[in-house]
Amino acid sequence: MSAPFLLAQLSDLHIKAGGRLSYGVVDTLGALRLAVDRLNALQPRPDALVITGDLVDFGTPEEYATLREVLAELAMPFFVIPGNHDDRAALRTAFADHPYLPARGTLDWRQDCGSLRLIGLDTHIPGEHGGRLDAAQLAWLDAQLSQAPDQPTLVLLHHPPFPVGIGHMDRIGLDGGAELEAVICRHPQVERLLCGHLHRLIQRRFGGTLACVCPGVSHQVDLDLREAAPSRFRLEPPGLLLHRWADEALVTHHLPLGNYPGPYPFFAADGQLLD
Repeated sequence: MSAPFLLAQLSDLHIKAGGRLSYGVVDTLGALRLAVDRLNALQPRPDALVITGDLVDFGTPEEYATLREVLAELAMPFFVIPGNHDDRAALRTAFADHPYLPARGTLDWRQDCGSLRLIGLDTHIPGEHGGRLDAAQLAWLDAQLSQAPDQPTLVLLHHPPFPVGIGHMDRIGLDGGAELEAVICRHPQVERLLCGHLHRLIQRRFGGTLACVCPGVSHQVDLDLREAAPSRFRLEPPGLLLHRWADEALVTHHLPLGNYPGPYPFFAADGQLLD
């Protein structure tokens, strides 16, 4: 039996350069530093990290340079996919030392980590906030999954491939979700779809597996389920996800990010439950 494999997930970093606050309110750089410190301090430490899009706020080289400075403090390898706030060319340049990223075209990739296979999909549409998977990408995904039908696989994409009831976010969702679901249905080795974009912890069955949406590292989208609800965010507690592969099963944990009191014991030194 292989040792457990622990994969961390961050999403929607929205890093800005020059110490600027996102939307004039959110210290996204400070939030990322807190997340990196928390990841490095975890015991056991994650074996790898995936970042599911919106790495920076406006896709500028300066923002990516700021991001790389913080990510250099990570004590684990990490893998990235773009989101709607990213710039494909600038991201490719900033992460030129990441050989899994293709040199041209969409940033779709495959990487084996321990006994898991990771497949990253690029849903970015330049100049738009919604996402898309085209026929060529779906055919590529189908081929990749067909090559290793017995290898447990996680599929990463920024835009969740389904509506969630938050109207303004659903309107900038994914084009190609139904076609993606048809592909996933054909490949039962897909253990999870790991998504971002929504800045909230959300789960849904999709294509015979489970899709997990990671909360944002800093701000969270306001949970307003009215169709005409305005596009707003809240400074609710941020978080990350930890996906633990062991005993041929994947368990996903949510870890809030912040300086919270504890941990405290449940039991006294004599083994009695504390009253």
